[in-house]
Amino acid sequence: MSDIAGELARVKGAFAQPTLTLLHQRQAPVVITVFRAAFGRNNRPIPTARLHTQVEEHLAEIRQSGELEVPSGSGRDLCQRWMRGQWLVRALDETGNEVYSLTSHAQQALELVTSMTRDRATLSEHRIATILGTVRRFNAEANPDRTARVTLLNQEIARLQAERDRLVDGAAMVSATEDFMHEGFTELLSLISALPSDFARVEERFGQIRTEILAAFRAEDRPAGEVIDDYLARADALMTATHEGRAFEGAFALLRDDALVTQLREDLGALLDHPLSDRILGDAERAELRGTVKLVRDGLDRVLAQRSRVTATLKEYIVSHDVARDRALEQTLRQVESELMTWMATTGPRASHDVPLLPPRVSVDHLRERFYDPADDVLPEPIGTTDPDAAPRTALADLRAQGGPQFGTLRQRIDHALASDSPAASLGALFDELEPTLRRPVEIFGLLHLAAERGWLAAEADQAEVPTPETYGAIRPDGTRRDFAIPRLSLPDPDLEPARTTDQPPPQETVR
Repeated sequence: MSDIAGELARVKGAFAQPTLTLLHQRQAPVVITVFRAAFGRNNRPIPTARLHTQVEEHLAEIRQSGELEVPSGSGRDLCQRWMRGQWLVRALDETGNEVYSLTSHAQQALELVTSMTRDRATLSEHRIATILGTVRRFNAEANPDRTARVTLLNQEIARLQAERDRLVDGAAMVSATEDFMHEGFTELLSLISALPSDFARVEERFGQIRTEILAAFRAEDRPAGEVIDDYLARADALMTATHEGRAFEGAFALLRDDALVTQLREDLGALLDHPLSDRILGDAERAELRGTVKLVRDGLDRVLAQRSRVTATLKEYIVSHDVARDRALEQTLRQVESELMTWMATTGPRASHDVPLLPPRVSVDHLRERFYDPADDVLPEPIGTTDPDAAPRTALADLRAQGGPQFGTLRQRIDHALASDSPAASLGALFDELEPTLRRPVEIFGLLHLAAERGWLAAEADQAEVPTPETYGAIRPDGTRRDFAIPRLSLPDPDLEPARTTDQPPPQETVR
């Protein structure tokens, strides 16, 4: 192939790129305008429904201005068309909502249009000085000759030292001219405007790797370990062997260094505070320079999010991959292949057999839910005999303290109280006179039971139907005290008729 033919092939390949297909169409000015108005310079993701509405509103305003070359269709149809042209990409954000963002091809087209809208730089002293400084710095950092590199560094140190001494001695400062500042701002804006498309290319490359990994996992023609090793090698090559990857690594290193970020902010602030900056820069350009650090951070966040999605894909596959299931499927397929070979050996070459797509259902009335377990028929361990002397000793008094009311003893105490010369005024007073072993809480129920047998009535309060309460101070076996509010029961005179029986309300417990 001749040189001119090879050059033509390269040019045709360039024109086939989505960047030039976007700029080469008749409606390119309108599409670029919509992209710039909707996404801005930061290529911020926009929810799908919102972008559909914005596209329709922007196109309606453009039609009202008299423009004839306006794309037709709804906002959704146009966004779908632009996605097929590789100018828009749709993805999920952190919250799981669908969003649109510009591809690197569209951002490169916007960058080219933006550079064309600015005043074109002409040959100037600033440009020549920038070229010379860049070449000299590049040579000082890349020269393989140690002596030459030391010589270049010494010359730079001497030049900076002489300039410092001149300023310290009070020499006049050389002010930058307006042309010098204009050229500097133009080159600085050109460098910054190229950052979003560089980040987008790295992000798209990670998205492409994710798609290829998913396809490799689904194909299952390679072991999972080989797929993962391939991803790690490609991710490392993306960061070290491509221009975009090296730019990403450099930006990431910059943001990890707080001193460099602070220095970048201070230098940008000093340039924007320059007296000539107001006459050179517009509000949009000043905002663009002021948001440089945020622009780099946003681009890094999108790239890291895309790389995290790739890592999550690998993790999900590794965690959910069932080796036993794959092995069972492989054995089933081998059995099918074996049966097929047996069938082919006994039939002719044109024989056919109808095979249902799915096996028929098996109708079973009832399936056993529990099967025989030999462990259920195992006899329990024999109860071992223990030494009687080793058994814990329990006193009779302890057993009686945990038992029910002592009715016999309580009945004797009631009879003795009624026969005494100075009987207790009430059943509660009688309970308080008992020894501690007969003042357990359960003994209260015993006294009430005996009082009910004798038909004693609760004393009624004055002009009220509610019996007057009385406090019983009970003592538990462990020595703690508990008070109970019981309707007052006066002890009757033994010589009088016993009162009629009545139902007593249950005791009401109060805690002291």
